[in-house]
Amino acid sequence: MATTTTTVSAPARPGELLSERIAPGILPKVLGRFDMVAIFVAIVLFAVQGSVVQQAGASAFVYWILGFLTFLIPGAIVTGQLGLMFPGEGSIYVWTNKALGAFWGFFAGFCAWWPGALVMVATADLVVTLLQFLLTLPPFNLQNPLTGLWQQGIIILAVIWFSSALSILRFRVTQNMVNGVFVIYGAAILTVGLAGLAWLLGGHPAANDFSRNAFGLNSGNATFYGLVILALLGIEVPLNMGVEIRNRKAITSYLIWG
Repeated sequence: MATTTTTVSAPARPGELLSERIAPGILPKVLGRFDMVAIFVAIVLFAVQGSVVQQAGASAFVYWILGFLTFLIPGAIVTGQLGLMFPGEGSIYVWTNKALGAFWGFFAGFCAWWPGALVMVATADLVVTLLQFLLTLPPFNLQNPLTGLWQQGIIILAVIWFSSALSILRFRVTQNMVNGVFVIYGAAILTVGLAGLAWLLGGHPAANDFSRNAFGLNSGNATFYGLVILALLGIEVPLNMGVEIRNRKAITSYLIWG
């Protein structure tokens, strides 16, 4: 007489999410300290945000300092504590679910996920803008390139399709690409900084006014504080892959180094 065997999983702990039970058993632990730092910097140090904030002039430095003191550092402390307490997949979704219940957990998770879909399109549109500029330079020297909506649409779709192709690769392969981009990103920022320093050392005037009054905070530039906070969002993003971290010490390490 044939018999069948049924595997019964361990009973769920009170308040335990299904993802907390399943994810650790099916997802490999591949993320190290450097991987976490690379993801953190790629998310938080988004150059486009910095280029917008710089329009505040010298007062932007004050707003950056305020943003670090009032948001980034406190956020890193809270993120590190929650990441160690609840090292599961989903970070802000899991934490909100634990504290406020399923509905607000879903709401927080959706609000954290939805901007990603919008950023995919916005980043693809940024690629269009960069190509339009590059095609006006030698050796192309084109006048008003890529002005057709169909041309821009094809480029945007190509960028999204390319991103989709990367997403189906093995996680380690994709993460290695992210790490490479992180190194290039840092080198580019360092190069820009050195170029600015060389410009000043060469006796050229600064592009901005750095007098005492230029550092003043007023109602005319107060909105830039909001842009700084927007630019610093994403502290918890690496912990969306909480169970894929090899060593839990990497949770605090990436926050410190990042």
